[in-house]
Amino acid sequence: MRMTKTASWYTPIDRRWLSSAMAFTLMACGATPQEEAEGESTHIQEAELAGTTRVRLMAANISSGNNQSYDPGEGIRIFQGTKPDVVMIQEFNYGDNSTTAIRSFVNTAFGSSFYYYREAGAQIPNGVISRYPIIASGEWDDNQVDNRDYAWARIDIPGPKDLWVVSVHLLTASSTVRNTEAGNLVNFIKANIPTGDFLAIGGDFNSDTRSEPCFSTFSSVVSTASPYPADKNGNVNTNASRAKPYDHVLVNSALRTYQTSTVIGTSSFSAGLVVDTRVYSPLSDISPAQSADSGSTNMQHMAIIKDFLVPSDTTTTGVTVLSPNGGESWTTGNTYAITWSASGVTNVKLEYTLNGSTWTTLTSSTPASAGSYSWTVPTTATTTARVRVSDAANSTLTDSSDAAFTLTSSGGGGGSAQVRINEVLANEAGSDVNGEFIELVNTGTAAADLSGWTLSDATGTRHTFASGTSLAAGKAIVVFGAAAGIPSGVTNAVGASTAQLNLSNSGDTVTLKNSAGTTSDTVTYGSALSGTDGVSFNRNPDVTGTSFSLHTSVASTSSSPGKRANGTAF
Repeated sequence: MRMTKTASWYTPIDRRWLSSAMAFTLMACGATPQEEAEGESTHIQEAELAGTTRVRLMAANISSGNNQSYDPGEGIRIFQGTKPDVVMIQEFNYGDNSTTAIRSFVNTAFGSSFYYYREAGAQIPNGVISRYPIIASGEWDDNQVDNRDYAWARIDIPGPKDLWVVSVHLLTASSTVRNTEAGNLVNFIKANIPTGDFLAIGGDFNSDTRSEPCFSTFSSVVSTASPYPADKNGNVNTNASRAKPYDHVLVNSALRTYQTSTVIGTSSFSAGLVVDTRVYSPLSDISPAQSADSGSTNMQHMAIIKDFLVPSDTTTTGVTVLSPNGGESWTTGNTYAITWSASGVTNVKLEYTLNGSTWTTLTSSTPASAGSYSWTVPTTATTTARVRVSDAANSTLTDSSDAAFTLTSSGGGGGSAQVRINEVLANEAGSDVNGEFIELVNTGTAAADLSGWTLSDATGTRHTFASGTSLAAGKAIVVFGAAAGIPSGVTNAVGASTAQLNLSNSGDTVTLKNSAGTTSDTVTYGSALSGTDGVSFNRNPDVTGTSFSLHTSVASTSSSPGKRANGTAF
């Protein structure tokens, strides 16, 4: 069990930030980036009527003192004064780094409603702190350094698109090494993040100039072009002496479209803000920050802020495709769930395309409130599939997948095998974590060769199936935290190859990938499904369901590893 991934629910955005919608008007009228902001209440109304939400992103390596931590408090005051919504934080150390200590830091600097993710086992860890729910998180290996990795999080911001952020801390060694790190990170991003979602890379790049090759490398996934954030005096550099551009918030073109001026108090910064308390005025606008904070002992970086006005969830009528929304890889001939959300719509029409232009109707009318439709996908392989959901009574209210997804004829374990996650016990009975388990079921019609398949949580790979592992059609296999946790009488079960599953009681993501690294199934759960000792969560209905419920809601027992929920054999 791991308890450091997420916190409790979030609170509505501070209305004072919505006042910064006035930046659009000031710029359109030829106002300078830092002109005094007037007409606050009028522009609050305009921002809300436009159906947008302000999201403030920050990159922050603003630890201080002698231990690369936030204990001295200068960085905390800067966080409190600037009120970011999402922070890509470096050197994420505080106190003894226990769950209690890190939670206390987040509560103090941001609020008890904020979520966070902090990479494990690093000397100077990267992390993400968010006002909005973190629905998945983890780390990707930085093979150029051994004391931190790239920390990523998928965040459910308001609106139809998720925000993916990556917190980075590149090496000081050389621009060549930094470019290698950039190339590796770009590969991770292209392999894991849907092209239709928002993306931000933020943190300490340790870059001497903006012409370093790493920026050209990063430009394949994010915009690196000017204009750049600046302080009150127009200085765009961010190291302690304010001579080099060490720190950055870089976003993809989809998100950059919505960038707006950063407005704090009576000041507006058209391209974003470099937070240097030594030159900021009036300092009362970022209280409780103090003028000496940015010059404190060993604070070697300035924080970077960029603001975005993204489309929000405020529309009263419409439909939104949830899945498949781009980037998925589904197996031809198998059944998957098309899911959507709808507001003010009674029935929806469902269609799909295999080539991006020719649409085929699945159903001309199905209840919008169902939110899900089981689809047996065609037998034609393609890389350009999308689905479309429309109001059955008004075709102008429509939404399609944000990006293409793939249909492949070689998924599963080969042939017509289809392996899926059926049951998970994240909160083992008592405190023996060996008893955690993940049950897989082959719902296809042929055996699946599981050699080299992996099971991961949001942090990393927990089990790799041994060569020669096979799962017959209609059968189950169970992976326990360790062999010692396999109960007597449970057959076709193995212990995790890493000797732990380390599933979080507060929420996690379990992912099954085949030997080629393609996702076969993934399940994200919250504390409602993992908060009861010894009670697993199971597909509902068993095996065929598209959603999960507590096992006690599916059957009379608390769990059923290796058996159907009703206790019978597969």
